Amino acid sequence: MSDDKSPSEKAAASDEMKRKFKEALDKKNAQHRDGEAHLDGDSAVHGIHSAVTKREFRRKSG
Repeated sequence: MSDDKSPSEKAAASDEMKRKFKEALDKKNAQHRDGEAHLDGDSAVHGIHSAVTKREFRRKSG
């Protein structure tokens, strides 16, 4: 299992790959931050949506 590249070429390729991934991550994060800031703190949920019935517990017979 020998490679044709020298260690310095491998390091350069590795640095290039890291740079590409960092650029892609920065681009992704920049798009993510462009949304609304939600500074008013108002939630979309305004009420409790639960069952209206009262729970009934019965003792097990047997």
